[in-house]
Amino acid sequence: MNIQELRKLFFELYGNKDRSPRVYFAPGRVNLIGEHTDYNGGFVLPCALQFGTYLLLRQRTDKLLKLASTNFEDKAEYDQSKGYIKQQGRWINYPLGIFQQFAGLNIDLPGFDMLYSGDIPNSAGLSSSASIEMVTAYALASVLDVTSLEMTDLAKLSKRSENEFIGLNCGIMDMFAVGMGSADHAIFLNCLTLEYKRVPFILHGYKLVIANTNKQRGLADSKYNERVKECREAVDAISPHVLINHLGEIGYMQFYKIQDVIEDERVRRRARHVISENQRVLNAVAALL
Repeated sequence: MNIQELRKLFFELYGNKDRSPRVYFAPGRVNLIGEHTDYNGGFVLPCALQFGTYLLLRQRTDKLLKLASTNFEDKAEYDQSKGYIKQQGRWINYPLGIFQQFAGLNIDLPGFDMLYSGDIPNSAGLSSSASIEMVTAYALASVLDVTSLEMTDLAKLSKRSENEFIGLNCGIMDMFAVGMGSADHAIFLNCLTLEYKRVPFILHGYKLVIANTNKQRGLADSKYNERVKECREAVDAISPHVLINHLGEIGYMQFYKIQDVIEDERVRRRARHVISENQRVLNAVAALL
């Protein structure tokens, strides 16, 4: 992205060229393997992308948030003194949710002029929402000098925002990958314990192709929450026989021995996918190391 052009647009929107904004960036992410395992306390193997979200931010003397984006025509002026209320169908919910989380930590929040600009295709499954959340969280922690919040704390905070404000029962993979990604490495993450290892991912002449099919993917209005519910039902069926709280806690062979305790065939298929996918992540990491 051209930072000079973004600065010019920022001043066109908000004026006062004598006070320059701070500039922040957070990447998007792609998950190499490990689908529907993160919210089940399983393993994932994502990596960060060069695509991402820029945020130009400047503190105000009042409590107003002025938000704009080069990706959406929708602009907003929001008064924080009235609390944080989800706006139907608006992109500003992602930063608003982060502000609500910071306010919940008793952090005094001034107003800000804010301009977002991303080169992640919207709704393409590359975590544009997590990128917005993490760049907002990191920027606020930086500007307000909140040294108690480390990157993993910001990922947890962003996940809470998705769960509680956006209303998506997602896991932590997207935010963790956005915050902890590094060049030439994927992240082998245990989503239950947050233990992680950076795994070398150098392609040696091969290319990883990410195809944008233009099939819009918005998790909050998809069947994602339904899948979470079905996996919870599988845990409820298994736990009287094997003491687990998440599907990621049960082994591949162990599940196949007791899978018939899940009477609903649809729910059994959901559980079988999660547990076999968990094993595939382990196999992939072993191949890369």
